[in-house]
Amino acid sequence: MSPAPVFSEPDASQAGEFRLAGDWCGAQVQEIGDALIRSVRVAPASTLDLTEVRRMDIAGAWAVLRALGAERDIGRIKARPEHLRLLDMVASADASRPKRRSGPGPIRAFLERIGRGVMSVVEETYGTLAFAGRLMVVTGKTLTDPRRIRWASCVSMAERAGLDALPIVIVTTFFIGAVVGLLGVNTLRQFGAEVFAVELIGIAVTREFGIVITAVLLAGRSASAFAAEIGSMKMTQEVDAMRVMGVDPFEALVFPRVAALLLIIPLLAFVATVAGLMGGALVTWSMLGLGPNFFMTRLVENVGATHFWIALSKAPVMAIAIAGIGCRQGMLVKGDVLSLGQRVTAAVVQAIFAIIFIDAVFALIYMELDL
Repeated sequence: MSPAPVFSEPDASQAGEFRLAGDWCGAQVQEIGDALIRSVRVAPASTLDLTEVRRMDIAGAWAVLRALGAERDIGRIKARPEHLRLLDMVASADASRPKRRSGPGPIRAFLERIGRGVMSVVEETYGTLAFAGRLMVVTGKTLTDPRRIRWASCVSMAERAGLDALPIVIVTTFFIGAVVGLLGVNTLRQFGAEVFAVELIGIAVTREFGIVITAVLLAGRSASAFAAEIGSMKMTQEVDAMRVMGVDPFEALVFPRVAALLLIIPLLAFVATVAGLMGGALVTWSMLGLGPNFFMTRLVENVGATHFWIALSKAPVMAIAIAGIGCRQGMLVKGDVLSLGQRVTAAVVQAIFAIIFIDAVFALIYMELDL
């Protein structure tokens, strides 16, 4: 059995020298090491004599160094050369260990968070403008040389992003029109003006809800799909392979998607408007007894097509925003799945925010133009 680690405190004849003996290794060092630390604190200028120590491992060396205090002065130790080398190695490892820093105060942490947020907005704005400029250059090159247009990709994207979305667009806007009709009838009935629910439905659906609901659905459906598709290609290095082969990813991936949404969003907006008006007409027919002929007559005479053309003027801008945001977030995907999920989520959120912002800007412009 190996002798247990022990130490003897100095007496008057030893001039402040602690003598260590036994085997300073293994789990048994913990308790004796704590006792040594408490004893050395009483006489901080004392030395340690390890010449009688038989064996020592890293745990024992660390216990001895802890007893020396924060300065780790190995010059206060007398020991055999092999033990001194071990002590020096452990002391060097402890000195190279990164020190724990205290966290910033609450005010500084708050200011740092604001600063990081501002820098994130600036970087995002710069990246968006750079992406838009690159897209404009590619669009100009493609339009000046129509042979560069990938018609198969454009038609395929238009089908997947637009025509396949017709059912959900029709159902959603139909119920939106019905809800607007219900609210209009119940509100105007208090003033005996239920018949004006037709005008309310016509203006709300043709001017706002038709195009906005269509754009929001495309943002959730197409922007996320664009980000996921391009992001997956980034993860599998297909985009890098395109560049190696001399193919511009903007020309092969981004332009067809933007062109597809530009072509298909007017059709979706028209279908959404018709479905919303049908929902509103059904409500006025069932609640007020106003037939479809009466509904269409008041709609044509008092609402007209101006509001629909105003709504349709927003479609190209929203289409470019939706497709551009989805493609840009896809291009920013890194090599892991976590990045893909974050970028898909960011594409949907940013696209919906862009739609609301664009709609508000157009509303202010047309208000100034008295339209």
